[in-house]
Amino acid sequence: MQVVTAFLLAAFVAYAGSWYVGVVEGNFALMLLIATSVTGLYWIAERLYFWPQRKKAAIQLEADTWKREADLAKLGIPKDPASVAALDQAKTKLLAQPWWLDWTAGLFPVILVVFVLRSFLFEPFKIPSGSMIPTLHIGDLILVNKYHYGVRLPVLNTKVTEGNPVQRGDIMVFRYPPKPSLDYIKRVVGLPGDEVAYLNKRLTINGQVVATQAVPEFFDEGTMRYFKQLEEQLGNVKLRVLNEDDRPAFIPGNEDFPFKDQCRYSIEGVVCKVPQGHYFMMGDNRDNSLDSRYWGFVPDQNIVGRAFFVWMNFSNFKRIGPFE
Repeated sequence: MQVVTAFLLAAFVAYAGSWYVGVVEGNFALMLLIATSVTGLYWIAERLYFWPQRKKAAIQLEADTWKREADLAKLGIPKDPASVAALDQAKTKLLAQPWWLDWTAGLFPVILVVFVLRSFLFEPFKIPSGSMIPTLHIGDLILVNKYHYGVRLPVLNTKVTEGNPVQRGDIMVFRYPPKPSLDYIKRVVGLPGDEVAYLNKRLTINGQVVATQAVPEFFDEGTMRYFKQLEEQLGNVKLRVLNEDDRPAFIPGNEDFPFKDQCRYSIEGVVCKVPQGHYFMMGDNRDNSLDSRYWGFVPDQNIVGRAFFVWMNFSNFKRIGPFE
């Protein structure tokens, strides 16, 4: 078992290292599932086999030691005071977990807790870009509710409970459709069946122009610039978005994607009919967001969860708190 365990640990480290340097495309959910399963098997084996065997060996050692002491006493040989200490040390050594069980069965409870929390309850994410400014800033560490839209099986992402319906204005984490191994975060703008238009930098949903009003400019400390800021009412959510008047309204470099025939691109922007089972996503930083205008719709099976809380930003502690 030592050789097998050493091989498994070496494979795990090699995979993690290759992922870190970009040699392979990692899948953390799959890696965590495998780690939980393997350490769980070791934990069961420890409880049902390895621990009873060590305990049995310790009991046998104690019985043999006392029998030897009794035989020596019959021959008139006095009991060695050091024998009790030596017996205790030998029993402790026999009962101790070997290193290969420490690194597997010993870690199982911790890995199991992480697996359950991350897969079914809450998952942490870090905001890597400014596409959701002013709502979310670069460096925000956020929590995502994994059960809000229904519990999903890890890796398979198959929904097993219904949960709450997706609402316009929700901030959602999802698997990036062109590359599902990546997680993206945007705001839900269009629901299945909606017609979403973003023309001349004005958002219209089902023929109704989304109400906006001007608010004070937003100062971005990262770029040391002021940006035009508008307040929108999207569904039941009041939010703020950024616009740059000097940026063109048309959508350059839009890709081929499923159901692209449901979109019409023009010099003024884009109009899309959202297919059933899909969602139209946009960033709050409207002129600096790679979103559904460029790569298309997000299918329901790509949903990861609903973002709701900034739990840390090491550059600005005032960012901590709910953002909806």
